Amino acid sequence: MLENQFLQPGIRILDFSPSRCQYRFLRIKQGITYISTDLYGEFPADHAYDIRSINLENNSFDLVICYHILEHVEDDLKAMRELYRVLKKGGVCLIQTPFKTGEIYEDNSIRSEEDRLKHFGLKDHVRIYTVESLSERLTESGFRVYIREFVQEENNTYGLNFPETILLCYK
Repeated sequence: MLENQFLQPGIRILDFSPSRCQYRFLRIKQGITYISTDLYGEFPADHAYDIRSINLENNSFDLVICYHILEHVEDDLKAMRELYRVLKKGGVCLIQTPFKTGEIYEDNSIRSEEDRLKHFGLKDHVRIYTVESLSERLTESGFRVYIREFVQEENNTYGLNFPETILLCYK
């Protein structure tokens, strides 16, 4: 999907905690500027930016990739505002997290890894979004949000798991 729809010569990309495969692919891609970041050094990255306070200039990137990050961040609205700040006008931020149906589930009093595992599914998650709740928060942060759902395996040219929902967030 990145290659077919977003990668163009001269594009500047910021990628949070990239998969090893994606990091290798984008790092050697000719004609683009690729900056990868992982705060805790668990994923391949060249920088360690905190998504709540990205030490980069305003309007720096055409594309920001933020897969499976926001569910780990306590102050997610601050992170969303930072994503918006570093994105160029007309740029897009691709966001994906685990989703549930119903209402967003978050409780700041749940602090221990054991309790977070029990309530959120992983010991370092702090919430479980619904598509609607994440879309609303991103809209509050300034983005125009488009929800893209992949629900069928027919013509699965991107190799996605199903169902998969990606939020395309434009500035």
